[in-house]
Amino acid sequence: MAKKGYVEIDSDRCKGCGLCINACPQHVLRFSDKFNDKGYHYAELYDPDDKCPGCAFCYYMCPDVCITVHRVTEERV
Repeated sequence: MAKKGYVEIDSDRCKGCGLCINACPQHVLRFSDKFNDKGYHYAELYDPDDKCPGCAFCYYMCPDVCITVHRVTEERV
């Protein structure tokens, strides 16, 4: 079974500190080009190769608790 994941980031609560981006071992997070209501470039999932393993390092690093991690287990055929 292969483990995959994805994250949801509450862009309105994110203050753009970048701790989650630095903590990601797969480098699938980045700063958005857009601004949130507070004027911050918020973090976003950028995963064109679908490499997010759902490790939750980003979740544990976020001081504002605005990240939700989803893990999906896929059976290999």
